Amino acid sequence: MINVYLVDDQNLVRQGVRALLEIAEGINIIGEADGGKQAIADIPEINPDVVLLDMRMPEMSGLDVLKHLNQENQLPPTIILTTFDDDELVLAGLKSGAKGYLLKDVPLADLVDGIKKVAAGETLIRPQVTKRILEGVENLNIDFNSFEIPDPLTSRETEILRLMAGGHSNKEIANSLFVAEGTVKNHVSNILSKIGVRDRTRAVLKALELGLI
Repeated sequence: MINVYLVDDQNLVRQGVRALLEIAEGINIIGEADGGKQAIADIPEINPDVVLLDMRMPEMSGLDVLKHLNQENQLPPTIILTTFDDDELVLAGLKSGAKGYLLKDVPLADLVDGIKKVAAGETLIRPQVTKRILEGVENLNIDFNSFEIPDPLTSRETEILRLMAGGHSNKEIANSLFVAEGTVKNHVSNILSKIGVRDRTRAVLKALELGLI
């Protein structure tokens, strides 16, 4: 079972998401919060496998929650769940430690699939989100530590990086390229090393900034 914690200030939305996930196989809702202050108090104690986090909340926003828990090294794998198409907010959330982003009107099957992927250590950056970020990334400041000029990527590494940007898991990438999953893992490690970042999300964001994909 994947233990999930919900954070949303809108009761109807929160209760709706909970009701849907409670009928999903393999998902267990272990807590919920109607605001950021309750979330940062509960999450370190409850230690969920995945957090579903609304970004726009009064008093303490989802971004504030991400920053606080990340600074305290208490941030579980987190999916930004929002109704807003706000590229800068999405990027800020990803830079602050979120592992993925979905709109609240996403089909239940996609939400469950996203939770499972993030719980398994994958990132969740959907193709439509990547497209919007690509369109506006030149106006954004992606200010995290990485190499300014990374080592050149091979054509296969670039291909895998594009698939990573589409939110595909190592297994899905392996199946699409007809290679072993271990081979993909090695390529992903090389990509992270060459770009000089510590995780897949930052690799995708840095690649977008530098125009590598």
